[in-house]
Amino acid sequence: MFEQIITILGPTATGKTNVAVALAKELDAEIVSADSRQVYRGMDIGTGKDIAEYQIDGVQIPYHLIDIAEPGVEYNVFQYQQTAIPIIKDIQRQDKTVILCGGSGMYIDALLKGYKLFPVPENSALRVEWESRSDAELETLLSSFRPLHNKTDIETRERLYKALEIEYYYQDHPELSAISQAVPSIIFGFCGDRNLIRSKITARLKQRLKEGMINEVQQLINQGVSQEQLIRYGLEYKFITWYLTGKIDYQTMFDRLNVAIHQFSKRQMTWFRKMERDGFKIHWIDISLLMEKKVLKMRELIDNN
Repeated sequence: MFEQIITILGPTATGKTNVAVALAKELDAEIVSADSRQVYRGMDIGTGKDIAEYQIDGVQIPYHLIDIAEPGVEYNVFQYQQTAIPIIKDIQRQDKTVILCGGSGMYIDALLKGYKLFPVPENSALRVEWESRSDAELETLLSSFRPLHNKTDIETRERLYKALEIEYYYQDHPELSAISQAVPSIIFGFCGDRNLIRSKITARLKQRLKEGMINEVQQLINQGVSQEQLIRYGLEYKFITWYLTGKIDYQTMFDRLNVAIHQFSKRQMTWFRKMERDGFKIHWIDISLLMEKKVLKMRELIDNN
């Protein structure tokens, strides 16, 4: 079983890492990244790693799941879950607090919902038995295994069958359950005025280009990372690759990339709102608050939770 962790989520450019680091210093916590691209080495500026941010007032805050994979390889949510769960358990065995921080909704979901990602065969015998039961009875049966955070599991009869098959399969294969446990968490979400977030996104993009983001992508190409793979990484890596290969000019690259990041930010919020509909309580924090007030508000909610 897990102790409760702290999750800090929100769309890109809302200052999650800075606040997570400040909170970690106060709580003597360690940070587990929930960013699907920061796992890759050498993809630093484009993913906004900002490793220097993990040091505050001379204190180095431990962080995990950053720079753990080579660029060009596929790293997926199943691998993330397999890696993150033992790390969280190890931190908690040291009686330290875990702060999960990032904007990759599926990675966060995988931990907080306890994704079961092994292929599960259809169980014909059980399905015959369930045919005589009502939807309400099957929902009650499913709830005996776990809280029904994910409402999509009970939307249709077929989904109920599949969800139950998964639970019975894992019951018969306990060795798989260790990496598919739902992690309890108090969740904080960063949000704010859309125009403010838009301005932060554009300003950050300009700054990253000045810091050498184009050179970073060129270095990855020089190291042998294929253009096709870079394009699959999306956003910065896709549009800059197109620019470096002459498919678009600089201004087109900037304009289209800027729009794409704004659209990505909206999709992130859509994911987090869906988490709320699925039953998760997210305590929203306005990004316009001063750092000290954000941390104070979070501390109060944590202490009262």
